[in-house]
Amino acid sequence: MADVMKATSTRKSWRTTFAPPDPQPTTRHCDHPGCPHDAEYRAPQARDRLNDYYWFCLDHVRQYNLAWNYYAGMGPEEIEAETRKDATWQRPTWPLGMQGNKRHFTFTIHDPFDVLDKEAEERHAKARAPATPEEEAMKVLDLTGPLTHEILRARYKLLVKRHHPDTNNGDKGAEERFKRINQAYNTLKSSLASGQMDSD
Repeated sequence: MADVMKATSTRKSWRTTFAPPDPQPTTRHCDHPGCPHDAEYRAPQARDRLNDYYWFCLDHVRQYNLAWNYYAGMGPEEIEAETRKDATWQRPTWPLGMQGNKRHFTFTIHDPFDVLDKEAEERHAKARAPATPEEEAMKVLDLTGPLTHEILRARYKLLVKRHHPDTNNGDKGAEERFKRINQAYNTLKSSLASGQMDSD
């Protein structure tokens, strides 16, 4: 029994024979100039290099995060486009039933009451019908009927305040929207005054 105990106690572990040694932890220093602390936190280097990182200590990563602005240098239209792409995780999208705007899906839906066909026909009929100047103006001002002078004035004041070039640092896009808003307002104002539109 003593011989058996002696044999088992002198046997080497499999780790010392076959397993590679545990890797030694590497220390990384903070990328902030002159900082002697170890870096434990990473931060993206730029908007177009989100997978390239700076490494900071806790204090300096907090400073970096406070100063970070992903949308710096973008105009309002670029910011809106970027946030819309974020809704689909920056992946391309296309209407349901199409793939890359090239191929329609081949499956069909069982529709014994022709509900979907009627809806499609109504949509096509509306798309083919030319819009009147009043309908176009209502779209520009994002209004739905019935329309009154009070509703029109309130909506006009809100949009003018939001899109006036002076409040948008002279942005050309805001200037064009401001012109369309004024034209739409004048169109609807004239139509209401002449009784062409139902104001009830």
